Amino acid sequence: MVFSLLPTSGAISREHAASLHSILALSMLMTESANEEQILHFATTSLASLAPSCELAGVFCSESHGWKLGSKRLEHDRVLRSALERQLSALGQGGGSLTAAAGWGFAFSLRSIHECVGFLVVLADVDPSPEEQFLLRVLAQQAGVALTNARMVKRGRDTAAELASSNEALGRSLADLHRTMEIHARLDEVASSGRGRQALAQTLHDVTGFAVAVEDRYGNLRAWAPGELPESYPKPEAAAREHLLKDLASDGRARRHGDRLVALASPRADVVGTLALIDPDKKAGKFELVALEHAATVLAMELARLASTAEAELRVRLDLVEELLAGTDDDEAVLQRAQALGLDLERPHRVVIVHGQGRSQSDDQFLHIVKRVARDVGAGSLLVGRGKAVILLAAAELPWNTFRETLLTELGGGRCRVAVGSPCQRPTEFPRSHREAQLAATLQNNGAAPDVLTWESLGIYGILSNVDDFTGVERFVQAQLGALLDYDAQKNSKLVETLFHYLESGGNYAGASGALIVHRSTLKYRLQRIREIGACDLSDPGTRFNLQLATRAWQILKGLGRLG
Repeated sequence: MVFSLLPTSGAISREHAASLHSILALSMLMTESANEEQILHFATTSLASLAPSCELAGVFCSESHGWKLGSKRLEHDRVLRSALERQLSALGQGGGSLTAAAGWGFAFSLRSIHECVGFLVVLADVDPSPEEQFLLRVLAQQAGVALTNARMVKRGRDTAAELASSNEALGRSLADLHRTMEIHARLDEVASSGRGRQALAQTLHDVTGFAVAVEDRYGNLRAWAPGELPESYPKPEAAAREHLLKDLASDGRARRHGDRLVALASPRADVVGTLALIDPDKKAGKFELVALEHAATVLAMELARLASTAEAELRVRLDLVEELLAGTDDDEAVLQRAQALGLDLERPHRVVIVHGQGRSQSDDQFLHIVKRVARDVGAGSLLVGRGKAVILLAAAELPWNTFRETLLTELGGGRCRVAVGSPCQRPTEFPRSHREAQLAATLQNNGAAPDVLTWESLGIYGILSNVDDFTGVERFVQAQLGALLDYDAQKNSKLVETLFHYLESGGNYAGASGALIVHRSTLKYRLQRIREIGACDLSDPGTRFNLQLATRAWQILKGLGRLG
C-alpha cells in the first residue's frame, strides 16, 4: 500500500498541515511524559480527530501478547478479539494489514529504532484516505518513540534506585563490618592479654551495655560485670543445666534462655562454661549477638588455658607427693619445688590415709570430695588417689573425728576411715609418717581399731611402724601363738582371734563375746581350748602381757600378708 504525502487540493492541504501541527504538539506532550499510560491516552484520544473514518480497536502489547487498551467492540465481540490476537501475534515488528474484520484493519507499529513495544490497532468500514493513513502512521511512530523513551527513563530510574539501594546496603555492610571488627578487636585484646574471665565480662559489658555473667559447667557464677559479684545468684537444677548445655552444643549458636541470651564455651568435652547477657526486655540485637558469640570463643580459649595450667600443676603436685612418700635425699630441691607451687613444707605435716566409699560415688568422685573437704578445713591440697584410698599430706592439726564426719556428710552416707601418721618437720620425714598411717589403716582394715586412728593412739603398735625387718616379730608371734595358729589352720577355728578380743577387752566376757558376736558359753569354751592347746595360764599377768603383745603383732602381720 502506497501513501501519498501530497495533498490533493488546497483545502485538504490546509487540513493536512493542521493535523501535522497537532501531531507535532502531541508528540511533544508524549515525549515529555514518562508515564506509559498517559502516552497511550494522548495517542488514542487523538486518533478520532486525525482519522475521523477510523475506529480504535485497541493497543496490543508485544511482550505480553495481550491488550493494554481495548475498545468496547472488542469486549463484546470475542470472535473478532481472538481473530485479531492470532494475526497480531504472527506479525513482525513493522505491523501490517489485518483481515480479521469486515472492512479495513491495520496494525501500526509502536516502535523506535531500539524496539517495538506493540501495535496501535485501527479498524474502519472502508479504506481510510492516504492522508489519514499517513497521519496514523506518524501518530503510531511518535507514540512508539515516546513509549520507548519512557521505558528508558524508567529503566534509568530503576537502575539509579537499585544502585542507590546497593550503595546504601554496601554502606550498611561496611558499617556493620567496621563495628564487628571493633568488637572483635576489643575482645581479642582481652584474650591476648590473659587478664582472665573478669576482664572478659567487663569488656563484653562495655561493648554491649548489658550485664554479663560467666558461669561454670554447673551454673556457678565465676565472673560478673558491671561491679562486684552479686551476693546471691540463682543456681539451676542439675537436670535443667545439662539440658541447656546439650541444646547449646547441638548447633553451637547462642540462644535465648529465659531473661538471658546464652552462649556455650567448650574447648573440649570436659571443659565447659557459659557466657550470658542479662536481657529481660529482649533488646539485644545482631551486634550484641556477634559480641556474645565471639566472647564465648575468647572464653573457650581462657578455659582451655586454665585447664592446661591446672593439669600441669596437678601433675607437678602428684609427682611431689609421690617423691615425698617414697623419700628424698635432697631436702633443698624439694623445698624449692614446693615453694614454686605456693607450698610450705617446713611447717609440720602429717600423712593421712582416708578409706571410704559413698552410696554412689566412684573412686574419682571420692578423691575430689576428699580434696574439697581438705581444702575447706585448711588441710592443704597435696594428695594422691590410691584405688579406694586417698593419701593426704595434711598441713594442719585437725579434729580428725570432725574431719571424718564432714567427709561422710559430703559422701551422703556410706563408710569412711581416717588413719593419721605422726607429725613430720622436714621432707625426709614423710616416709616415716606414711608407714605409721599405713599401720593404722591396716589395724582399721582388720577391725581392730576405730574409724579414726592417729599414731599417738597406736600405743605399742607404734613401735612396729618403724620396723623394717619383721623376722624377729614373726618368731615372737610363733613362739607365743604357734600351737593356736596351727590348730586354727587345721580346724578352721578362730582361737587366736578369740584370744585377741578377750585380751583387748581386758578379760571382760561381755565385751569379748560382743566383739566376736558369739554367745558367752561359746566364748568360755574357746578360752578353755586356748588354755589346753596353748598351755597358757590366762590369769598370769606376765602371760597375758606376752599374749596381748603377740596377738597385736599377729594382727599387724596378718594385715601385711605375712601370716595366714
